[in-house]
Amino acid sequence: MSVDIFDYIIVGGGAAGSVLANRLTEDLGTTVCVLEAGPPDSNPWIHVPAGFTKTLFNPKVTWQFKTEPTEWTSGRGIATTQGRTLGGSSSINGMVYNRGQKADYDHWAQRGNRGWGYADVLPYFRRSERRVGAADDKYHGRDGNIPVTDMDWIHPLCEAFIDGAAEQGLPRNPDYNGATQEGVGYFQRAIQGGLRRSAAQQFLHPAWARGNLDVRTNARARAIILDGKRAVGVRYIEDRSGRPMREVRARREIILSAGTVNTARLLQISGIGPAKLLQLLGVPVLHDLAGVGENFRDHYSARIVARAKNVTTMNELSKGVNLLGQIARWAIGKPSILAVVPSLVHIFARSSPHLADPDLQGVFTPASYKAGKTYILDDYPGMTIGFWPHRPESSGHVRAVSTDPFIDPIIQPNYLTHKTDRDVLLAGLRLARKLLATGPMAQYFDSEQLPGANVQSDDELLNFAREYGTTTYHLIGTARMGPATDPTAVVDDQLRVHGLEGLRIADASVMPSMPSANTYAATMMIAEKASDMIRGKPAMEAAVGVD
Repeated sequence: MSVDIFDYIIVGGGAAGSVLANRLTEDLGTTVCVLEAGPPDSNPWIHVPAGFTKTLFNPKVTWQFKTEPTEWTSGRGIATTQGRTLGGSSSINGMVYNRGQKADYDHWAQRGNRGWGYADVLPYFRRSERRVGAADDKYHGRDGNIPVTDMDWIHPLCEAFIDGAAEQGLPRNPDYNGATQEGVGYFQRAIQGGLRRSAAQQFLHPAWARGNLDVRTNARARAIILDGKRAVGVRYIEDRSGRPMREVRARREIILSAGTVNTARLLQISGIGPAKLLQLLGVPVLHDLAGVGENFRDHYSARIVARAKNVTTMNELSKGVNLLGQIARWAIGKPSILAVVPSLVHIFARSSPHLADPDLQGVFTPASYKAGKTYILDDYPGMTIGFWPHRPESSGHVRAVSTDPFIDPIIQPNYLTHKTDRDVLLAGLRLARKLLATGPMAQYFDSEQLPGANVQSDDELLNFAREYGTTTYHLIGTARMGPATDPTAVVDDQLRVHGLEGLRIADASVMPSMPSANTYAATMMIAEKASDMIRGKPAMEAAVGVD
């Protein structure tokens, strides 16, 4: 077996891995190897924003994970797709740029994670961002790698929806990533020039050109190699037969950025994790670490579908001559449905007026999908509004069932098992109906299609959520950050795996709790901060005046 040696090995070429590869290779005397289980990001649908409908369930560029059936999903297993290509989920996601609330990160710090309060992490959010358009530069970056732009495709249904929400008391908020999150407005997104701007395109590919980065695609990590309590290398395979087995070694560190599911699974099949689980797998217990794979959380969403009238929606614009017109507009650089995020309008609201901060996230779009179909638009004019609890209390686990990295682990999020999550989701569904019934929406709202006007009681609405609810693909927590006194923490506040040397984790798995947001922006922030830790650089100066 040939063994190549690098200063750093990054397992995973997704959002976090791309950021890390870029920052670590800024030191031109440093060598870095990225192992990505998927192919290069050459699929053309990756780069067209509307192409997510072609890639999200394409096994060539995604992990086709599925959750375990549960009572609160009516016995359904739910597809929980993650990106498996350069750029990871940033190459297939909805491109929304959403950081979350100040309180989220202050809570991380309060749990014993020094340097992870909002004032500490804001400079790292700003470092990765290249904000295009009007914004308060106290909160936004102008020189980062990821362009963050405003919506340029404005639809009359969205305008009426925002007007109606404002009449209901939700403040208009054009910058939910600024001083406050609460309110309604258009999403900010990682789209520019009509194209998706993934982490691979903006971070990894520029780093590749420096000459000190080796990117190995279709390289599925099989094991982390330990020498005593020090991580020294990674074994990987390039095809399902397991041959040939290859190995790379790290002079300095190995960084796991494989994502919430795969980071936990790789640790476990390498002999790092809960001893009882490892023994069931037949894996030698090299490092007993109880929290690996535990503390798993995800956002669970339920969406109401309505028929529209007196307006042309994306359903009709995506078909026939209308679609040809949209393609032509996109080709000449004009706003088009080919270059929008799947959900156009955000709603951040409180389920109770007694709360200090929003605990609900909602989305609205002038489009609707056929029930039971995968991103196939309805044949009638439609619109959709959905909500999910910001900070779910329900938690689950990810557990390997085989040492074969081609066999998916058990993914059990335990959606809605905590009563608080059910109560907050129920409040979101009732708010959704109010927002569809406002004065400005009256000229466009025809009828509710799903769940239907006959569904009214709390039990009926919750049953609808059980039968039709789904993931928002925001997976976190399986290698949770926390002090050594926390028995289920996996990494410390420097992202070093407790009890081991030479091994860090930098991806969404380290999040101690769910941010009030989509997880893409926070994942890049974690990688930005990790890169300074790894390079021995002082932390960026904490932001001032943001309390």
